[in-house]
Amino acid sequence: MNLLTTEPKNQLKLNHMERKISHSIILTSLFIVLISFVQCSPKLYNTGKEFAASGNYEDAIAQFTKLIEENPEYTDAYVARAEVYEKIGKKTEAASDYKRATTFESKDKSIFYNAGRLYYELEQYDEAISMLSKVTTLDTKHVNAYRLKMESYIALEQYDKALKESNELLKLQETANNYYRRGFINEQLANYNQAETDFKKSIEKAPGFIDGYVALADVLFKAKKLDESLANCNKALQIDDKSKQALWIRSKIYKEKVDYPNAINDLSKMIIFSPDDEEAFFTRGLYYQEFNQHQSAINDFSKVISLDSDNALAYFHRAKSNEEITQYQKAVNDYKKYRELSDDNSEEAKERLETVKNRLYELNREGNKPVITFLEPAESEGQKINVIEDAAEVTLKGVIADESDLKYAKIEDQDVTFDKESANNEFSVTVNVKDKDAISVTVADVYNNVLATTYKLNRTEINPPVISLIAPYASSTGEIYLDVDNRKLYVEGQVNDESKIKSIIVDEMTASYSVDAENPEFFATIDIANKNRFVIKAEDIYGNITEQEYTLNREALEISQENPMGKTWVVFIENSDYETFASLDGPVKDVSMMKAALANYKIHNIIHKQNMAKAEMERFFSIELRDLVRSNNVNSLLVWYAGHGKFINDVGYWVPTDATRDDEFTYFNINALKASLQSYSKVVTHTLVITDACESGPTFYQAMRSGLKERDCGDWEATKFKSSQVFSSAGYELAVDHSQFTRTFANTLRNNPNACLPIENVVSKVTVAVAKDGMQKPQFGKIDGLADEGGTFFFIAKDR
Repeated sequence: MNLLTTEPKNQLKLNHMERKISHSIILTSLFIVLISFVQCSPKLYNTGKEFAASGNYEDAIAQFTKLIEENPEYTDAYVARAEVYEKIGKKTEAASDYKRATTFESKDKSIFYNAGRLYYELEQYDEAISMLSKVTTLDTKHVNAYRLKMESYIALEQYDKALKESNELLKLQETANNYYRRGFINEQLANYNQAETDFKKSIEKAPGFIDGYVALADVLFKAKKLDESLANCNKALQIDDKSKQALWIRSKIYKEKVDYPNAINDLSKMIIFSPDDEEAFFTRGLYYQEFNQHQSAINDFSKVISLDSDNALAYFHRAKSNEEITQYQKAVNDYKKYRELSDDNSEEAKERLETVKNRLYELNREGNKPVITFLEPAESEGQKINVIEDAAEVTLKGVIADESDLKYAKIEDQDVTFDKESANNEFSVTVNVKDKDAISVTVADVYNNVLATTYKLNRTEINPPVISLIAPYASSTGEIYLDVDNRKLYVEGQVNDESKIKSIIVDEMTASYSVDAENPEFFATIDIANKNRFVIKAEDIYGNITEQEYTLNREALEISQENPMGKTWVVFIENSDYETFASLDGPVKDVSMMKAALANYKIHNIIHKQNMAKAEMERFFSIELRDLVRSNNVNSLLVWYAGHGKFINDVGYWVPTDATRDDEFTYFNINALKASLQSYSKVVTHTLVITDACESGPTFYQAMRSGLKERDCGDWEATKFKSSQVFSSAGYELAVDHSQFTRTFANTLRNNPNACLPIENVVSKVTVAVAKDGMQKPQFGKIDGLADEGGTFFFIAKDR
């Protein structure tokens, strides 16, 4: 044997055997897997069926679901799971499983039917029709499939298709109900003759079928066969005398026969059985209305409204009956309510709205003219309107009262527009009043009641009121120094104006004042807690307004504490700008110097008057300062005069800015000052008058009989006992611009190291300085005629 040729052949045989063995192993493995899967699937299915049979539905669903996951084409698993889903009320899931099963079992009509049935119950009618059509294709005699398909088309209001299914159903099963349903379909398609035939067939099949009689009566009524319709209603009521449908149709028949009593009687029977039947009450109300029993109609419409307060038609018809019994206001209210509620855009509804509009127009008709009232500016008696004297135009605000809607309004031929949000026709219009003494007004309502009149223009002054505060005192800049820590502040003042005052408001509160008084005084107590300012507003009767703001300064609270001199005020009279005398720069500098020096002392308030005429000086000291001192409870008062002075016939004068040279009568006699000071004496404990102009004269003061004695502010008698003192320069000439008197006075105050400084110490310093300057010795003493108990004036230093 040739080994070279034999060996390759053997190798080929060996390879072939190996391939056969390999294929055999693969096929065996697949077979084993297939057998294993087939064995596994029935196990899950059977376990699921056992769980379902025992009522353990959730576990059953779990078994079927697992089986479907392992074998998505296992049809019985879908069907079984659908059955369980339906048992636990999950119809959507059940229908979905039946539908999925149909993809694998396209010839099983039961699966299609169950899917269609469930979709019908779920009101998914298109899906139901799709499934049920498969059933009738597979089984042309499947009665239930035709019936459900017909009902689905009825639900979709596709009556022509429903009729085809109904015909097929009747071929298979001629029952009373099937004829009844086809009659219903034909009635919907307006095939009344065929519907009549079908309903009669239904009655033939089941003579006691009440729905057949009712339906036949209804279709006969629509066909205007009233007597036949009535007969069938009576037959239905013989079967069931409480049949609402039969009574309803019979009431309509009686109404068509104009037999309102019987029509109303049938509806009343319905209401006995259904006491909250809104439609029955509404229809009976219509019948009562047509039968001219309007009160009964109103009662029924009211009942409807009690059941449904938004029933617009009930208001409409109740309005008509109210109008018939002359209850016009009630009719108006009901028509308005209908107009408010109606949102129907049908032609019939539009006609009703037009009727409402016309009825309201007639019911509201009246013959009264509109009434116009001007509020700003307010009209006065005799149809007068106050207008500022030089005004070229004026804005008029007011209201127009009328029982009806307004058609138009014109003022000076200018159209007036109304505020649509207002309930009483508020208006605002600007009219030209240049060179006019009257304006014309014309107003008409929708019934053409016309007001045509004129208003006289009363030209008034244009000056705003002037506010003067008496208590508490306010500086020229409107600053008020508070010396008492109190949340309430008493405010007193006066308002001066050419006209009477309409209102005075203090910090948003109406002040007390005499409305009829000219230049009235006013009073108010306001709350100033946590406030640093307040406003006083005054308005005169012509609308001229002044607003004045006042700032509250609480620094004086600290000053008031431990001040033995009490509330201390300083008054500066600074006359420098003269008409006939030489003008001065000195008084301005002197007052400024003294204010700076006094800044270190406990002074509650400083009043600074400049360039005062004689009349102003007399009024200030005799009235204004008196009232301020009294109202503000001032305890210590210093009056400082800086300006020209005169000493004539042993009498001292202060020279007002309007004084005439060599005319003694035009000077201010300081004895007049003394007279004014006497009126303060009951309030003021310490009075000090300082004049750097001239001697005050022997009639004004008493010279000190002994030398100046040392005074101590710790001496309670010195601070509590009255003092009335004057310190004046001794010259007889007019003032100069550089006053040694004032300069030394101010330096003494500035350089004082002590807690208090008595006036006597200041007098000593000033006297020495003036003497060194070669001038006559200043005069210091008591004011003649004013009470003096030995006290003195102290300057109390602020805490350093």
